[in-house]
Amino acid sequence: MSQHPRRVARRIAGIGAAAGLVVAAALTVPAAGSAAAAPAPAAAIGPGVQIATPVTGGAELCTANFLYTPSGGQDGHRDGDGAEHQSAPAGKLYLGAAAHCMAGEEARSSVDGCVEPVQPEGIEVRIAGRDGRDYAGRVAYNSWAVMQEQGETDPQRCLYNDFSLIELSPEAAAVADPTVPGFGGPVALDTDGTRNGETVYSYQPNQLGATPNKQGLSLGRPDSPWTHVVATAPPGVPGDSGSGYLDAEGRAFGLLSSLMLPTTTNGVTDIALALEYAAEHGSVGGIELVPGTRPFTPGGLSLTELPSGPALPQPLPELTPAPLAHP
Repeated sequence: MSQHPRRVARRIAGIGAAAGLVVAAALTVPAAGSAAAAPAPAAAIGPGVQIATPVTGGAELCTANFLYTPSGGQDGHRDGDGAEHQSAPAGKLYLGAAAHCMAGEEARSSVDGCVEPVQPEGIEVRIAGRDGRDYAGRVAYNSWAVMQEQGETDPQRCLYNDFSLIELSPEAAAVADPTVPGFGGPVALDTDGTRNGETVYSYQPNQLGATPNKQGLSLGRPDSPWTHVVATAPPGVPGDSGSGYLDAEGRAFGLLSSLMLPTTTNGVTDIALALEYAAEHGSVGGIELVPGTRPFTPGGLSLTELPSGPALPQPLPELTPAPLAHP
């Protein structure tokens, strides 16, 4: 029997539940003269869109991170003028999410992906497009489901390998763009991890906050190479699950997975390792991150303040991964 920590309910029941989360966020306003030109309108499908997984009486609401395509493929995005759509191999384009967002109805509310009930690969999910339309997607890969099929026992993987891929329908792929709204990028995949004290960024638009554009500090990977410990003010909460993180250079390094008790820091699954596991054990084969179509330029945005004081514990105590919770 697993000895990993258990947690209280992680699920947000009901399609409208996320709208009830009010989160205060202090802003860092760009200095005079530093504001960038108004960003181009965000594509209907891409980083930050909301994903709803059906459950009894409602839906599990989560946030998408980045776009992915089979290795060696084209980028799968619509060109800036909207005139041409470049296809990935076999027409496949994937939207990244957290595996725990597809937990089973009987989920016991722990972070152990090797034992928690999980819905099977192949289920359909709803993607809320920024154009007001709903789009269809199919879960092509879920790390929890695959780890259970493999009989995985490595405790680090069981606790921190929290990654899924949603294959977009042709209609969704036709209106998709990999660029992170506001920030631009990602410029590439981070493969060497974040360092302690490095400024990091995340686009988390699915809560009611002063800004969806978060900046924070990475505390490195003190517990496991599979998870980065990230501090933001406020921290990621339910509904933000799966949202992507960029390092100081605009490289994609992680997705929101858990709360790291007894602090308010978050556990952020390492995407490079998650993709390696998917290629080795999943049915999707090799998968590549799709770079954004615009440069990474966070300087002109209104951002949350960098955490300090109790929100940035130094030195770190012993950390226990737990479900995302309301602040």
